[in-house]
Amino acid sequence: MQGTTWGLVGSTFIASFVEFVEALTIVLAMGFTRSWRSAIAGTIAALVALTAFTFAAGYALSTWLPEAALQLVVGTLLLIFGLQWLRKATLRSSGLKALHDETEEFANQAAAARAAGSDRRFGIDTFAFVVSFKGVFLEGVEVVFVVITFGLSAGNMGGAVWGAVAAGALVLVLGAVLHRPLSMIPENTLKYGVGLLLAAFGTYWAVEGLGVLSSEHHSLEWPGGDLAILVLLAGWLLLSRLLVATLPLLRKEMAR
Repeated sequence: MQGTTWGLVGSTFIASFVEFVEALTIVLAMGFTRSWRSAIAGTIAALVALTAFTFAAGYALSTWLPEAALQLVVGTLLLIFGLQWLRKATLRSSGLKALHDETEEFANQAAAARAAGSDRRFGIDTFAFVVSFKGVFLEGVEVVFVVITFGLSAGNMGGAVWGAVAAGALVLVLGAVLHRPLSMIPENTLKYGVGLLLAAFGTYWAVEGLGVLSSEHHSLEWPGGDLAILVLLAGWLLLSRLLVATLPLLRKEMAR
């Protein structure tokens, strides 16, 4: 593989892995406390809905927008999405926001499942089905968003899809073997890295897409080509580390 392809696969793998871990925690909580049959049914239903959503969204974007406009739209969306991840990761790293804990999330979901009433339809526990469906679908939409934006902008949908598929397969295997939330995964660190990747790629593609505003309507070219992504990645990392160092100080000053 070329370096850019490895970067694409790696980026979608890491981003998808984080989302799949969170979805797995919800499904495990419903399975252990309510009904495995209902939790799995909700998961399958969500995967079917996600497949339809993926084809519809991918077809619409790839068919209706020219290349430069596509890069501008998905690059901007990816940048916004990445900055949201990066903001949370920066706040967690600076101690201004609690770290995400999958064990605690599992406990909260399990407690809610035990407290919920019993309602069965067609042999399916409604609560377990709905919560599993909602959790998998919402986390899956973020995976679909990353795959479509990365795949279309890079012109390599296959690489983006395989990155997500590999992440999903690994999470399923780990969940089946361990039978517990994957709390040993450094999820907060991964989210920090994902935020940096999304912000860097989003900036790269959004700026390229600005060429749609020119008279030729062609994509702009970065100096150094794809190597500019590394420079952008370093820039976002430097900015985030500066914020990690200064935000606690600013908060102390404001509290005085």
